[in-house]
Amino acid sequence: MTADVTAPRAPRSTARGSRSRTWALAAGLLVAAGLLVLACGLSVAVGSKQVPLGDVWSAWLHPDDGYTSAVVQSRLSRTALGLLAGAALAVSGAVIQGLTRNPLGDPGLLGVNAGASASVVVVTALAGGTAGRSVWAALPGAVLATVAVYVIGSGGPGGRATPVRLVLAGSAVGAVLLALVQAITLADTDVFTTYRFWVIGSLAGRPDGTVGLVLPYVVAGLVLALLLARPLNALALGDETATALGLSAGRTRLLAGAAATVLAAASVAAVGPVAFVGLAVPLTVRTFTGADHRWLLPYAALLGPVLLLGADVVGRVVARPGELMVGVVTAFLGAPFLVAAVRRGRVGL
Repeated sequence: MTADVTAPRAPRSTARGSRSRTWALAAGLLVAAGLLVLACGLSVAVGSKQVPLGDVWSAWLHPDDGYTSAVVQSRLSRTALGLLAGAALAVSGAVIQGLTRNPLGDPGLLGVNAGASASVVVVTALAGGTAGRSVWAALPGAVLATVAVYVIGSGGPGGRATPVRLVLAGSAVGAVLLALVQAITLADTDVFTTYRFWVIGSLAGRPDGTVGLVLPYVVAGLVLALLLARPLNALALGDETATALGLSAGRTRLLAGAAATVLAAASVAAVGPVAFVGLAVPLTVRTFTGADHRWLLPYAALLGPVLLLGADVVGRVVARPGELMVGVVTAFLGAPFLVAAVRRGRVGL
């Protein structure tokens, strides 16, 4: 009799615990959204010239020819670029970590950064000094490098792009492309000068219209990644289990790779290969969401821009009247989060 009475209590307790966790994570999303709003406000208001939030609001709603309005408008464009690049990098990193089952995965793992760098260097060498700063100079190389990684990773016995094959193919393609970059930059000082500013990553000094150019790619990549949240959860259980659940592992891996590539390529083309955002944000988020991509991806989309915009603000404040490039600051800010996540030992997939 005792067993019959107590047996149903465990499922109810488990269900209550699951509901409590769901509510906690949903509340956390609201907090993350609040942090994003705060980061956007600071990005527009803080810099070499301080602008009160009231003036920011007034200049946004009623722009004029004044100095304050010009400063605010330039910072609004910079903030929008940080929003897109931060979300793209963090979600791309989360997808790649799930796709390769590697908690230390980031967009560079599939050759995206190396492909974009090689493309910028080649275009700069052929077309001139400022051509390499164009979005169109980096985007094709990033996409082609990732396609090459998938083609190489899908070859050989079995014909399947397994996580190990993708990582090895990404390493090989990246090494070849970086060797090409070194060969060209060492032979041409003008190309080296352009490349060394681009490769660190920055939200400043980007060509007009960059936000509009990368917006469609980022939106498409984010939508596709969010639609793949459940398939990525099944894929994390292994190809055999995913197939038993009715999932096509190969198709899911191809679509997830396409989403990660589009996001990373658009971000790298827009602001350069900014370090640590694609690695540190999903790795940190995973410590409290676990491996459930239904929560991991929305959190990454919100907190990626928080880290990138926060780093940009810090770079403006610590080096007034100049500024540090955001790629330098993200490395300093992202490293402590990464170390803390590793020390807590909750970075597994």
